[in-house]
Amino acid sequence: MTTLSTARTASPQRPTRARWTVPARLRKSILVTHVVSAGAWIGIDVLSVVLVAIGWVRAGDDRTAVYRALADFFVVPLPLSALTAGTICLIAGVLLGLATKWGLVRFWWVAVKLVLNVVACAMMLAFLGPITELATGEQPLQDIWFVSFLGATALALLSFATVLSVFKPWGRVIERTARVAKSDHPG
Repeated sequence: MTTLSTARTASPQRPTRARWTVPARLRKSILVTHVVSAGAWIGIDVLSVVLVAIGWVRAGDDRTAVYRALADFFVVPLPLSALTAGTICLIAGVLLGLATKWGLVRFWWVAVKLVLNVVACAMMLAFLGPITELATGEQPLQDIWFVSFLGATALALLSFATVLSVFKPWGRVIERTARVAKSDHPG
């Protein structure tokens, strides 16, 4: 059961705001879903980077065979799995943002993770076309650098998002904005 409660802040300058609260068990279930989906997404991305790297180091027909297998087993199941994991991760993250003190854009690390999640999902979509073309021979095998770049970059983004979750750097968005606004106006 979810409820909408009014949380009063200690500061008289801040207005009363509504905050969505969820029972602890549901919040923990959402958190587990978020963590597991992020882990699955990273695992799928690691697998894709390894498969592309194996294809890249092969020569001639071996390379084409690796890419054909990669297209057959990767193009449909793995990106769909990655997009599913990414979407679940995004939805669970938004729910956690709404239901916890961290908020969606209250803290920089949460806002950056939200952007990284959307970018990584878009990169998975961009990955589909080139790998299909490589496997069918429509695109020259020299163009594998693009697929490698997408896979490695997505892995780096997801790893960075994990680091942000652990260290929670940079503080609040509003405090930093207020500090910058204060420094812009002398006196």
